[in-house]
Amino acid sequence: MPAVSVVVVNWNARDVLYDCLMSIMQQTTMPHEVIVVDNNSTDGSPEMVREAFPDVVLVANSENRGFAAANNQGLRLSRGKRLLLLNPDTVILEHAIDRVASWLDAHPDVGCVGCQVMENREQVQRTCFADLGPVNVALVEFGLHRLAPQNRFLGKPEYAGWGRDTQRDVDVVSGMFMMVPRHVFDEVGELDESFFIYSEEADWCRRIRRAGWRCVFTPEAQIIHLDGGSKSTAQIRSRMYIQMQKSKLIYLRKHYGVRGYVLGRLIFLVSSMLRFLLTTGRNGSEEISARRRLALAALRYHVTGQEPVS
Repeated sequence: MPAVSVVVVNWNARDVLYDCLMSIMQQTTMPHEVIVVDNNSTDGSPEMVREAFPDVVLVANSENRGFAAANNQGLRLSRGKRLLLLNPDTVILEHAIDRVASWLDAHPDVGCVGCQVMENREQVQRTCFADLGPVNVALVEFGLHRLAPQNRFLGKPEYAGWGRDTQRDVDVVSGMFMMVPRHVFDEVGELDESFFIYSEEADWCRRIRRAGWRCVFTPEAQIIHLDGGSKSTAQIRSRMYIQMQKSKLIYLRKHYGVRGYVLGRLIFLVSSMLRFLLTTGRNGSEEISARRRLALAALRYHVTGQEPVS
């Protein structure tokens, strides 16, 4: 049995996937297996994996099944004592997988652990966050968490004042690096495939915590997340922006019931209206135009159900 099964879900990320797989190979000494589930990439990703990494288990889907479903495909094939979900746009540093696996063995009450994520060699990314309840969703949607980022209430969604340089229990371990013991997975089960992408890790962590396990961040090891920097608003696609809101609504309906779902819809509707009104009539910089585009897409979705195609 491998000590660790690493599951990587890929979609059109051939070049960074190569670097990710190479870093796993170079930086992991304990027995391990790597499973790549490709969601119908058109950039030659499956061919690259077959040619450059023949020992990697490759699942090449004929359609994009989404992040949760593709991870489940990999998890079903896995044989390891520990299971690691890893994004393809990451690079393993200084035996991070080995170190987190050893840390996990020393903490038997932990059901999910994440490590320190770097945007570059010097800057730490703000990973891990609080539960996606209605209050936290509202604080983020109305931008209140930015007004006083060090305030313990307003900054609660992103754990204000915490530099990700100390160990702490968290509600949600960020999905680019999540290690789970096999016995916890066997008890809690797979990712919920209702989530196409986004919020699936929040749901998984909530179920892990409900089963009595801790979710923990540790700075014991580091990885680089190549897409970890904050994107400008202009770079955000309308389709993915709406998908993020859809996933949060699925989460609210599942864990907070009809009231939570209705409140979530109201939060998104009002925040979208405010964003649209605040950007209407202003000089058309790229950022202002993008904010208006996203607000209009959200309004259209929440009023008519129409989703953007791009």
